[in-house]
Amino acid sequence: MSFLTDLRDSGKLSQVLMAAAALLAFALLALLLISGVLLYRVISPSAAGGELSPESLLGRPDVVSFSAPGGTTDGWFFPGRSTAPTVVLGHGYLSNRQELLTLVTALQEHQYNVFVFDFSGHGRNKHFSTLGYRETQELLAAINAVAARNDVDRTRFGVWGTSIGAYAAASAAAEDPRIRAIALDSVYNDPMDFLNLQIERSGMDVLPFTPTLCRLAFRLMNFSGRKTPPLSERLGALPGVAKLFILANDNRALSASTGDLFLKAAMPRQQIIVSKSNYAAMTSDDKHNYENSIVQFFLENLPPAGGAMPPR
Repeated sequence: MSFLTDLRDSGKLSQVLMAAAALLAFALLALLLISGVLLYRVISPSAAGGELSPESLLGRPDVVSFSAPGGTTDGWFFPGRSTAPTVVLGHGYLSNRQELLTLVTALQEHQYNVFVFDFSGHGRNKHFSTLGYRETQELLAAINAVAARNDVDRTRFGVWGTSIGAYAAASAAAEDPRIRAIALDSVYNDPMDFLNLQIERSGMDVLPFTPTLCRLAFRLMNFSGRKTPPLSERLGALPGVAKLFILANDNRALSASTGDLFLKAAMPRQQIIVSKSNYAAMTSDDKHNYENSIVQFFLENLPPAGGAMPPR
């Protein structure tokens, strides 16, 4: 007690308290800064780089602009058989539409119309990624834009997606009855699950309070999506949608979530296992086999000639 009394009497106690308060404020500021940088890196995964021009692409794509949350964006429409259904391809996290061109070709060769575009935070799309919330609305807007054409089947769409694209595909199918078949590669249940995975992969989850602050900021940024049910509550209500769940051996976390969602999804459903979750990084043989599986799924459940699918 005499030590504290001496401090108080000498005026040093107030100095110690001020120093402690300053250190605490600095630590809090540092945590906020680290959390902010981490979240920024997650939701702004890639800068726009060089891009192929549509004129240089095989398949004679049309550039289709459409209004989406945050502004106008555009996609490439690759024509197939006139009045055939359209398969929309949703790229994954850290990817873009250019990396899907060989899958586009495989589908277009089987008479499908194919549409690809960049999700927020990827490729040429400048907006921040929301890990699924805004991406779902972008996908729905893309379908509306394609359905406005007079050379497609306006009532039948298929969607393939991986990671972010897979979440958007399943989420959009729960809202739009025109989506008749979905192929989901490495899908997750909720955008917050994917955020947690990215925090863990960054290695910064060991810092105190950082994951909590990131999650809090992410929820505030996506407050409008707070009432969006997880996919596990919506896939069971889609009995009229054909579903292909693709599990990748090299991604344990997303493989587990994909398998869990498969078990909770309504029939019809099927499941396959592949070696890699990154389509763009597959070997030529693996990519060829993968594309054959995707094409076969759509041929069986969304035939180009039409007339085989009952209305939802």
